[in-house]
Amino acid sequence: MILSDKEILLAIAKEEIIITPFQKECLGTNSYDVHLGRYLARYKDHILDAKKHNTIEHFEIPEEGYVLHPNTLYLGVTEEYTETHTTVPFLEGKSSVGRLGIDIHATAGKGDVGFCNTWTLEISCTHPVRVYAGMPIGQLIYFRVAGEIENYYNKKKNAKYNKRTIKPVESMMWKNKF
Repeated sequence: MILSDKEILLAIAKEEIIITPFQKECLGTNSYDVHLGRYLARYKDHILDAKKHNTIEHFEIPEEGYVLHPNTLYLGVTEEYTETHTTVPFLEGKSSVGRLGIDIHATAGKGDVGFCNTWTLEISCTHPVRVYAGMPIGQLIYFRVAGEIENYYNKKKNAKYNKRTIKPVESMMWKNKF
């Protein structure tokens, strides 16, 4: 079941959902709008290796914006830090962003119960497009979980994305055993 605006507000009041900064005008009927943070990143190497730590270079979006180009993967980050303790958050792009040809995630649209951080965005585009820090970029939708949680993400010993950050985080696939 998707939480309505009133249910999201109740969960925030109970600190089951934390959104910082929170702006009530960003609350939709059943979602919360998130914004593009001021940092983007690109991988340093052209060829990525799933077994290797692929490093990234961060850069700040200038006031006049930054032009994204097709066939390049950019990592972005949300301005908002979020925590979810009883719900499963899903991050989706806003239709206005999609209509500019921007995808904000390739596969990582779902968070786990216990996820406490900013969201790293996997940004690609179909046409060159200028983006700006602070622009609406996506929306969080919250789903109720049936049953008790045994393994919260923020308490897992092998969780790879627990370190709080205001910058995009590269893939940690290399930490997996395969």
